Amino acid sequence: MNSRDRVLTTLSHKEPDRIPFDLGSGMMTGIHVDAYQNLRDALGLARESKVKFFEPSMQIVFVGEDVCERLEIDTRPALPAWSDSDPLNIQEDEESYFYYDPWGYGLKMPKSAPIYFSLFYHPLRTAENLSELDDYPWPDPVDESRYKDLPGQLENARRKSKAVVLNNICAGTMEVASWLRGIDQFFMDMSLDEKFAGYLLDKVVDIKLGYWETALRKLDGAVDVVIESDDLGAQNNLLISPRMYRKLLKPRHKKILDFIHSHTDAKVFFHSCGAIRPLIPDLIEIGVDILNPVQFNSTGMDAQSLKAEFGKDIVFWGGGVDTQSVLGSATPGEVKDNVRQQLEVLSKDGGFVFATVHNIQANVPPGNILAMREALLEYGIS
Repeated sequence: MNSRDRVLTTLSHKEPDRIPFDLGSGMMTGIHVDAYQNLRDALGLARESKVKFFEPSMQIVFVGEDVCERLEIDTRPALPAWSDSDPLNIQEDEESYFYYDPWGYGLKMPKSAPIYFSLFYHPLRTAENLSELDDYPWPDPVDESRYKDLPGQLENARRKSKAVVLNNICAGTMEVASWLRGIDQFFMDMSLDEKFAGYLLDKVVDIKLGYWETALRKLDGAVDVVIESDDLGAQNNLLISPRMYRKLLKPRHKKILDFIHSHTDAKVFFHSCGAIRPLIPDLIEIGVDILNPVQFNSTGMDAQSLKAEFGKDIVFWGGGVDTQSVLGSATPGEVKDNVRQQLEVLSKDGGFVFATVHNIQANVPPGNILAMREALLEYGIS
């Protein structure tokens, strides 16, 4: 099997020749720049003098083709570019680096601990009426410059028989709304002013639909997986109640997924961190084909019970190794044991693409990444 065949076989809930491996095809299956440069050292590859950031706030980088080939990664990303009219412009003051996202919110990273950018400015925090949302300078989803990199990315993947993963224009619907308002303010909106909250969510949905219509038309059925997301869970609980999800978010998620399914045969990958087990049936109902990441150390998310209950209905992508307490701090042998345990549960009868629980963090030793890969090659063979 080539890589694309391997992934497509897995997505059809059949067992491939070996478990497909993803690193870097999405914003939630990537690697931090520090861990990436250290991994290049360990592989005997020169450090990249000017890395290209896949997602700047989390400092996630594009994985170089030389690393992809060395690790035999089965997937490749297709990612919209920043608009030429609003390019990434990282500035600095005495204490921080900072930039403003095209959606208008601001992010900064302290120079004393340059690991991630965090939100510091919410442009719609003080908005009080719907007209202010109408007048806001929303991003243009059909700006042609956003799509300039997609043909080359697609050509590279197809030439190497890799599965193509098309990323979205922004984060999740609720996430973007909460970043524009501030998380505390938007959660109060959802509780106390559903009309305002719903109107803001619909603005985000409309931009997503504009992007998906344009991207899927331009790529004309040439992608295998498309990514949508919304973080709905914390470590031990949902961020919002099931009732609130089903009233405010589920219909909007369904609208997006129905649109995607009507424009492509690609499978829909949905990312949501944390303890989201109560909502998995809802996600399946609205058309989610692939769930990421399987955060199996969260409440109710143990891999064995998830596989038993939902394994015939949904593909699991991620959950191959614990990124919180194993990958960054355990020994290589312990990493391999954790990978083996997860493979034994998740790989049976297909329906599992190997990736870490979330992005590989800055502190992860390259030896542990290589041990993870060795374990997948050793235990992930059908």
